[in-house]
Amino acid sequence: MPDHAEPTHASSRADGAPRPSTSRRPVEAVLFDFHGTLAQVEEPREWVLAAAAACGVELDRVRATALADRLLTAGRAGGPLPARVPPRLAELWADRDLYEHAHRGAYTGLAETVDVGIDGFADALYERVLVPDGWVPYPDAEAVLSTLRRAGVKVAVVSNIGFDIRPLIDAWGLTELIDAYALSYEVGRCKPDPGIFLRACGMLGVDPERALMVGDTPADAGAVGAGCAVLVLPCVDAGRPNGLGAVLDLAVPA
Repeated sequence: MPDHAEPTHASSRADGAPRPSTSRRPVEAVLFDFHGTLAQVEEPREWVLAAAAACGVELDRVRATALADRLLTAGRAGGPLPARVPPRLAELWADRDLYEHAHRGAYTGLAETVDVGIDGFADALYERVLVPDGWVPYPDAEAVLSTLRRAGVKVAVVSNIGFDIRPLIDAWGLTELIDAYALSYEVGRCKPDPGIFLRACGMLGVDPERALMVGDTPADAGAVGAGCAVLVLPCVDAGRPNGLGAVLDLAVPA
């Protein structure tokens, strides 16, 4: 995180006299990553069980766990990067966060590399990423967004993603707490390109130097190139606190 985003504090000079406190620049807007910051995808085994059920198949939990491990290795939307991208999917993979068809095609194609024997299974797996039940908001998300709203701090979601997350946000009752969305497939730029962060600041009408980007990956730290301060959080499993409350220490005056 840039020095100017550190909390204000007093210190002493070598001769024992107090140093003047340095003032932190005010934060007028917070830009949030989506996956890994505001919400996390459902637990892998539950993902597989739900997709199979949508295809009319009931899996036992042992087989579901084994399939989940194989599918995670192949590559899951919202999960770890694939161990290998087949050449036939290379172009779709490269464009997955820029076009809806590429996002779906890349991830269904990766899922199809795992032989499951269930008709329509790859599409059912992908559909889970499009519905609210396929995600779990982090425990502090609503409280943090509500506090920022009350403090008059603007909020945008900045995400590398190939589909519209607004229906998810709406289902969780958070729509009124978010002012703008800079989604890569809509703006044509992906993090860490400074352009996507500048676009978000422009949507909010805020100088980038008065914005704080909050995410969980090095790509989110690309906001430094746009002039924003950055807070990088640990990426943790669904349902566990991820330290999101630290945003309030930086963005909301005591």
